[in-house]
Amino acid sequence: MNFDERLERAIQRGARSGDAKARAEQEQVLSEEQLKRLHSQYRLQISEHIEACLSKLPRHFPGFQLESVVSDRGWGAAVSRDDVAFAGPGRRGSAFSRLEMVVRPYSTARALDVSARGTIQNKEVFNRSHYQLLADLDPERFNELIDLWVIEYAEVYAASQV
Repeated sequence: MNFDERLERAIQRGARSGDAKARAEQEQVLSEEQLKRLHSQYRLQISEHIEACLSKLPRHFPGFQLESVVSDRGWGAAVSRDDVAFAGPGRRGSAFSRLEMVVRPYSTARALDVSARGTIQNKEVFNRSHYQLLADLDPERFNELIDLWVIEYAEVYAASQV
């Protein structure tokens, strides 16, 4: 085999290698777009469940206000209330209570991440976070955790009101 033939074969191998690399990059981009779409789908489903659960707290604890949360921290809902606290004769203060749950934005971790923060009478009572990789995600597990966190908050809040 002479030089010209070897040169021609090398050029063909290089072209095939470049095509294969371009296809692999395109497939990775498509899978990244699919993961983002999947995250968005689960985010909507889980944030609706968060809002449904939190909307039940004001029925049991009058004074709580429900609000949707859409921010750079994520999507979800929160319930909160401000109470006036009397610390003694002529002394007033305020007691703030809030439960916020959000689905965090899509990240390079390729996971769905839900966080919850609960405050009762100006004291943080819990700070929770749970994530699952999008490829292995079980939305029912998230729904169960959200239910559990809301119930836990309601129990602690009810105990603080005695």
